Amino acid sequence: MNLQEQIYSVLIVSAKDTFNASLQALLPNSKFSPVRFENSISAAKRLLLERSYDFVIVNSPLPDDAGTRFSVDLCSTNTTIALLMVPSELYTSVYSKVTEHGVYVLSKPTAKLLVAQAIDWMIASRERLRRLEKKSVSIEEKMQEIRTVNRAKWLLIEHLKMTEAEAHRSIEKQAMDCCATKKEIAENIIKTYT
Repeated sequence: MNLQEQIYSVLIVSAKDTFNASLQALLPNSKFSPVRFENSISAAKRLLLERSYDFVIVNSPLPDDAGTRFSVDLCSTNTTIALLMVPSELYTSVYSKVTEHGVYVLSKPTAKLLVAQAIDWMIASRERLRRLEKKSVSIEEKMQEIRTVNRAKWLLIEHLKMTEAEAHRSIEKQAMDCCATKKEIAENIIKTYT
């Protein structure tokens, strides 16, 4: 799926209706869906137990918390991109606390253009994380294949008294002869001998 077709889910944690309305205008349904609004950190946490979001935008402070720890936790435990908007007098101290955890910070009040650019940065970060997730899955799949082939080799060594090199060549040859993957052949060997 290319970037123009990608749709991002957004959770906005804000107690200010005017902020919510102006932010909603920057998030067209064609690119951002669902867009969910919560007015407290505790409500947002409950919602995040049900599902994850690509982006969480926190308009600090909130009635029950400033949102700093919440934003850090989001970025530390999953692939959500967090944007924390704080009053300008708190920007420097908040920035120094959360940036190392991957939280984006904007001071407010701010221009709509800057918020729109921040959303673009968040999209770029989410796409980078998406690629890393795919690589991670690919590496895990490859490791699983190696474990499966090794288990099959040891079964061939044990039951057919082959050397490790012979067992390896046998699996490779069967894979080529059958137009199958080494993993598929290894799985068949495992089924046969266990």
